[in-house]
Parts: sequence; C-alpha cells; structure tokens
Amino acid sequence: MTEDPRADLPESDPGAESQDDEIIARALRGSLVVLLLVGAVVGLYFWLAGSGEGGPEVVPDQLPEVRPSVVLREAPPLPFTDITAESGVDFPHRNGARGEKLLPETMGSGVAFFDLEGDGDADLLLARGTEWSWTTGVERLPSLGLFRNDGAGRFEDVSEKWGLTDSFMATGVAVGDYNGDGAPDLFIAAVGEDRLYRHDGDRFTEVAQQAGVTGEMEAWSSSAAFLDADLDGDLDLFVAQYVTWSREIDLAIGSSLTGRGRTYGQPTNFPGTHCRLHRNNGDGTFTDVSASAGIEILDPGQGQPAAKALAVAPIDVDGDGDLDIAVANDTVRNFLFLNHGDGTFKEVGERVGLAYDSNGKATGAMGIDAVRYRPDGSLAVAIGNFAAEMTSFFVTAADQLTFFDQNIDEGIGQPSRKWLSFGVFFFDADLDGWPDLLQTNGHLEDEIETVQPDQRYAQPAQLFWHCGPDSDTCYTPTPDEKLGDLVDPIVGRGAAFADIDGDGDLDVCLTQVAGPPVLLRNDQALGNHWLRVRLEGKTANTGAIGAEVRLVAGGRARSLVVMPSRSYLSQVELPVTFGLGTETAVESLEIVWPDGERSSHPIEQIDTEIVIRQP
Repeated sequence: MTEDPRADLPESDPGAESQDDEIIARALRGSLVVLLLVGAVVGLYFWLAGSGEGGPEVVPDQLPEVRPSVVLREAPPLPFTDITAESGVDFPHRNGARGEKLLPETMGSGVAFFDLEGDGDADLLLARGTEWSWTTGVERLPSLGLFRNDGAGRFEDVSEKWGLTDSFMATGVAVGDYNGDGAPDLFIAAVGEDRLYRHDGDRFTEVAQQAGVTGEMEAWSSSAAFLDADLDGDLDLFVAQYVTWSREIDLAIGSSLTGRGRTYGQPTNFPGTHCRLHRNNGDGTFTDVSASAGIEILDPGQGQPAAKALAVAPIDVDGDGDLDIAVANDTVRNFLFLNHGDGTFKEVGERVGLAYDSNGKATGAMGIDAVRYRPDGSLAVAIGNFAAEMTSFFVTAADQLTFFDQNIDEGIGQPSRKWLSFGVFFFDADLDGWPDLLQTNGHLEDEIETVQPDQRYAQPAQLFWHCGPDSDTCYTPTPDEKLGDLVDPIVGRGAAFADIDGDGDLDVCLTQVAGPPVLLRNDQALGNHWLRVRLEGKTANTGAIGAEVRLVAGGRARSLVVMPSRSYLSQVELPVTFGLGTETAVESLEIVWPDGERSSHPIEQIDTEIVIRQP
C-alpha cells in the first residue's frame, strides 16, 4: 500500500514552497525528456506484457503532440456572484460531528441539477448527513433538500411536498429514469443502506429494497452513476464505495495532529472494499453483477478488496461506442474499467497509465472529470488530489489509449499543489469554445493551521482558464480578483453546474462540510455566443445519457458527451452547452446516440437552447 500523503503533518518550512517551485520549474524544463523516457519504458512494458492473458489489448502509439512555445494568455474577468440567500436555497450540511472525529463526518455530501417536472428548468437537489444513531437528545433533520427552479434562478423548497423526509447519512447523488416512465428517479448513496426514490408523478417513493440496490447494511457508498453499461437501452447503476468502515474500527485507530489530540483517521488505516454494478432487469429491479462483470478488484499483494473509491466518470476512452468507467481511488491506484460492449469490464488502469501520478505513486484522489480539450481530440482526465499533491491531468492523444500526467506542462500542476481538492469539473465558463476547469477545495482538519501555518481549513475554489490552442500552456489560473465570490473560502466538497437562469452561461453550486451550500451565478459579460442542446432518446429511460454531440463552428470541430455523473458525489445538468466565442453560425451538428445511430441537424439560430429527439 502506498504511503498516505496525510499521514505526517509536520510544522511548515518557510522555504519549502520556494524550493518546491524550483523543483517544479526544473521538472517543467525537463518534461519533454521525461516524457520520451516514460514513453520508452511504457513501450517496453507493453511489449513484454503483450503475450499475457487478460482483457483487451492496449497498444500505445506516439505521445500526445507537444505544442510549440508561443505566449501565455491572461484570463478574462469571470465573476461569479453568491446568490444563495436571495435564491431561496437554504439547506446547511449536517455531519453528526460530536467530537469523536469519525471519518465520514469530514467527507461531505453532493449536489445534483436535474429537471424535476420536465419544464426545462434546472432544479436542485442537495444531500447532507444527520446525527449518528447513537447520539441522543438531538433532532434528526431530513437529509435531502429538493428545490424547484422558477426558471429565473429563484428556488422553492418542495422537499416535504415530494416526500423527501428521510434522515440518514447521505453522501452522493445520481439522477436517472431507471424504469422508463419518462420521469427522473433519484439514487442516493449513503453510509449504510443506499436509497432509491422512484418518481411517482407528484412525489417520490423510496424503493431501494424492492429494486435491489440498497447495498450492504454496513457499506459506505460515495459517488454513483446511471449509465447503459450493456447497451440494452435501459440505465444500469454503478456505485463507488469508499472503505470498510465502522465506528469501532474508526475509534480503534489512533491518529493525532502531532500530539494535539485525536484527528480524523487516514484511509490507509481502513481496509478497502468493492465497487458495485447493478444491471437493470427492465422491470423496475436490478441484479448485482459486480463480480461477474469484472468490477470487484483485489489487491494482488494481499488478496483483499482494492477499491477506496470516491468518484466515478463514465467515459468512452477507446472510442468503440460503449461507456468505460474511470474511478478515482483515495491513496490506492485509480481504476479504468474498459467495457467489452456487453456490460462486462477489464480493469486496465495500470496498463494505460491512469493508475498513478507522474512519480508512479497513488494519490489522495477525490473528484474526477474528463473532456476532449484540444483541437486534435485529445482526452484529458482530471483528478483532484490531497494537499501537497498536484491535481492530476492525464492526457491521451485521440484514437490512442496511453495516458501521461501532463499537469505541469498544461499549467495545472503548480497552482493546484497547495490546496486539498474535492469536486472538479470541466465547463466553458466564458463561452469561448474551450473547456475550463473548476475545482473546489477544503481541508479535512479544522485545526490544520496549528501544525501547518500555510494551510487553511476553508479554502478558495480555483478556476483554470483554457488559453486556447496557441498558448505556452493550455491552462492558466484565473486571478482571484477576476472571480468574484467564487474564491470566498469554504470547506468545499461537491460541485455541479447548470444554467439556472436561462441566460446561456453556466452557474455553479458548491457544497461544504457542516455549512450552507453556495449557489453562484455566472456574471461574465464577454459577449460570446453559445448553443445549448437538450437530447431526448428513443427510450425515455436512457435520457440520451452517453450520447456524443459533435459541433463544427468557424471550421473547428468540438464534442461534448451527455454525462451528468462527474465531479465528487455530484451530478451536473443533462443539456450540453457549447460556447461559440465570436462565431455567429454553426456549420454542422451531429449526434451519435447511445445505440450508435447518427443524425445530423441544421442549426438556424444560436444563443438559444434546442431540443433534439432521436429519429
């Protein structure tokens, strides 16, 4: 097992940060040499491993193209305004903390944007924990907050009206129409049994046990995703699970801030567990196929469950038309499950370079997202990591399947190193046609400053602006003074986006531990054009999840995938938003539907949302 980055919390060295900067600078200067050496080693590895048995053969090609050094561009003003109070969203997070320092208390809960009633507005679902079952004399408040959007970014709390009154340790959220009735259902991951709320027209009914998706009584589920894993037209359910945990295990672990009292335990001290895959039976029930589908991974050294999963991102990494599954694991190797096309998988994270950072080490991985971010179609997978670890930025060239962590080369590495990152997602914040990267940050320990004066419990979010194709690095951090309320420090965890007010740009909701959510309106005023695309598949229950939307404007092709499950414990809206920059026309729009069918659609108007139903 790899060393936990949070296991040692020494006093800070005032000169350490400048020394680190020099190390990173040296790494940047030598990055091309390193990449060539790594490429040679990886090539040798694949040559040696090619004769072995196992899953689909993965053959590396050339490294992703390194752009010539041209010039660094400066991010434009991208102000976000905190509208939480005026919007009507009032649902502070609860974590049950009463001084015992139990690990689930600090991991937070998620947020989802989805269309509750089919009126085209982005409604809001927030999750939170509750008091522990052994805590007496305290009120146990509902764990789900459902807020209906009036279309202008003002929300009404309809939680009780819709029957969401249960109290439990809610963690992650996923939304999908699992039973094919055309209405969105809610899966809520939890510490303990998970919940599934069926949309019954004007209220939700909890049906997890009947549907077969509760999980084990003592399990700790984190993020989840609805996806059509076996291409049969209905939505299956992937559930990431963190560690094997109980109060007794947690209290038996001795951990402290350099002798200053008990602190939250380290994941290295808890046994791993398995993720779960539930196959949709098409009749409102699921079958757990985790073992037969290849999802249960054992540590080869100890023969024990290897996953310590916190986030999941379904991605078609190999371009074969089915969804693969990338999993961010905390302090152990990340997973990449390659789909065989029938809902069975082969885990290849180590083989393709996604398991470890550029130093060959597992990281304290939290949130995850992926996007095609270059004109050549290169795929980037971003993973937010623990403090003193750079955000991972794994890149593979189009039509290839060998990843290299290019966080330093692409401008993500050094600026992300200080903070502890949870939710991460790509979105086009300024509508210029390039995907930017947002990450929300916050520490685990509320007294971290006592041993690390340069650290903070509450931390600012970061927005990495995409500089375009001709810059020295692809990304640059947007200065705090250009971001408005986005950089107000919070103990950040979940993160999601949606256009909540119908103006075309993407607004943001962040969750935090033991504090209120933060709803941030995007107030950029750069005058860039846009097009939003909402898809409706042939079968209502897929919601076109997994469809790829390909757009050409100004001679440049770009693509976005309908995949709401991403970030950390969270889900973004279903419609996809293309920034068009100064372009005033769309030359072509093609949809690759989840079943492989393709359709083309003329676009006569921009700066609007269009709805396309599969022919």
